[in-house]
Amino acid sequence: MVNQGNVKIFSGTAHPELVAEVASYLGVPEGKIHHNAFSDGELYCRIEESVRGRDIFIIQPTCSPVNDNLMRLLIVIDALRRASAGSITAVVPYFGYSRQEKKSTGREPITAKLVANLITTAGADRLMTVDLHDPALQGFFDIPVDHLSAGRLLSDHFKKRDLSNTVVVSPDTGGVHRSRSFANRLQLPLAIIDKRRPEANQAVIMNVIGDVSGKDVIIIDDIIDTAGTLVKVAEVLVSRGARRISACCTHAVLSGNAVDRILKSPVAEIVTTNSMPIPPHKRQACRLEVISLAPLIGEAISRIYQKQSVSELFS
Repeated sequence: MVNQGNVKIFSGTAHPELVAEVASYLGVPEGKIHHNAFSDGELYCRIEESVRGRDIFIIQPTCSPVNDNLMRLLIVIDALRRASAGSITAVVPYFGYSRQEKKSTGREPITAKLVANLITTAGADRLMTVDLHDPALQGFFDIPVDHLSAGRLLSDHFKKRDLSNTVVVSPDTGGVHRSRSFANRLQLPLAIIDKRRPEANQAVIMNVIGDVSGKDVIIIDDIIDTAGTLVKVAEVLVSRGARRISACCTHAVLSGNAVDRILKSPVAEIVTTNSMPIPPHKRQACRLEVISLAPLIGEAISRIYQKQSVSELFS
């Protein structure tokens, strides 16, 4: 699949399990790297093998703790660049700060663009990521971006079920394109939630567009963070006559009181990916079924190395 001598897979500290799965899929050993930190919290790394002229892939989702994981990614990229790597691809399955992609009011930063600049300046030649909060974020980068989608993995999971009385629901108008693609894969009707968000991590449901009465429902979103939106959507759907509520997402952040909210909600299950590590207690409490991204990321790495089309993975 790839030349073991030319391709190296290095791990940050954020998600070693996913790195091991990707390396196993590709049949290459993990690159040797030493991670450490000074007593005051400064991060340190050292590449412990030659990478001169090699094609390097560093896998590091910038999930919680976001700032440490982002800084770790940057210093590893810098170390690889200074070690004369032939090419450096930052594989960031979950791209932290992606929700700060525009100014909603005056005097706000566009932090997603700042992070894009930092990754490029550190020395990355390419970025690979999965289901950005807004696909337009690809334009923030001055390097090539491979924007992978977990939509097929998630839809294939549900195809194994009886979906004869099921409707897909988009939790907001911004996610309609993602939800429509998902519904088309499953050949299901689509309903849309019209909502407004007065503040970050707060959502007010306004209306349900579409018929959900007597239906099983699959709510699809890119991120479930505090689960405030998910729970409110589920409650409104039940009030409109929906039956079993399932949810799926690419990134299960589950911060704050998310677990407690989900436990008290009508949500029967959540299907997600391992774009970031999910503690076992959260998996059990939230009835999570986790699908691995390793085959998707591994195949994309193989295609990049062999200079083949990555977009064909989704056609």
